[in-house]
Amino acid sequence: MARRTDAARNAELLLAAARELLSEHGPEVALDRIARRAGVGNATLYRHFPTRADLLIAVYEDEVADLCAAGAALASAPDPAEALFGWLESLAVHIESKGALAFTGTEAHADRRTALFDRWHASIRATAERLFDRARAQGAIRDGVTVTDALALTSAAAGAAGGTDDARRLLGLLRHGMESRRLDP
Repeated sequence: MARRTDAARNAELLLAAARELLSEHGPEVALDRIARRAGVGNATLYRHFPTRADLLIAVYEDEVADLCAAGAALASAPDPAEALFGWLESLAVHIESKGALAFTGTEAHADRRTALFDRWHASIRATAERLFDRARAQGAIRDGVTVTDALALTSAAAGAAGGTDDARRLLGLLRHGMESRRLDP
């Protein structure tokens, strides 16, 4: 049993180190740097993640899980509109800053890409629907705007953004157009 605990700890250390180094240096960071940062040997890294893609996919899956967990935490926030638009801002920042990670991790695995992307998108869409439906029920969303619209516009803003601050600014503009009530006088 101690070996399983040790293996799980090593996998967690590797994922944490990978997340840090990928954030600092991008998806081309050397795998031995990740192993060193985690305090394990290369053999341990490859035992858990046989390929670079396996590691990148695991890191990105954690990122999507964190994003969706943040959305779930907002599902009972006192202001449904703030919860929705706060989460959409997080989604835009995620897409702008983590999108390359998803593509790099799956580029050599076209056979897995569709299934992975479908699973990630389904998780993100389910989170968005919960928050969107709650904001719509409150009357905070204009008639005719759908969750598909909100996600497409968020994705477009993130893709057009010149960094995370720009993604946030563009989401503010989208919010202004989607909300049923104007926030300014």
